[in-house]
Amino acid sequence: MNRIDFKSMSTDELWALHEEVAARLATALLAEKRLLEDRLKQLNGGIEAERTKSSSPRSSTGRRPYPTVVPKFRNPDRPSETWAGRGKTPRWLVAKLKSGKRIDDFRIRHVA
Repeated sequence: MNRIDFKSMSTDELWALHEEVAARLATALLAEKRLLEDRLKQLNGGIEAERTKSSSPRSSTGRRPYPTVVPKFRNPDRPSETWAGRGKTPRWLVAKLKSGKRIDDFRIRHVA
């Protein structure tokens, strides 16, 4: 690459050089951008293929379907409040347990 003496160049020559450099840079950046977009499409295609290949009967949320859980405990004061024994203990049950009741006092007896 030749060294150019910018001090000896006129303003018009410098401007022409500037335009040539800007055009070459734009072309090179556009080519690199296209290359990166093609690689991204390939990667996304691979990810989509993995998703469809490994997809099982899942809902749109990506979680596997769980069976419905039957409630095991009921609030005697408000029978609509139930708890299946999973997750965080509801407030009503915590309050009843703190008052001295036993958890079996709230168990729902299923008649077979």
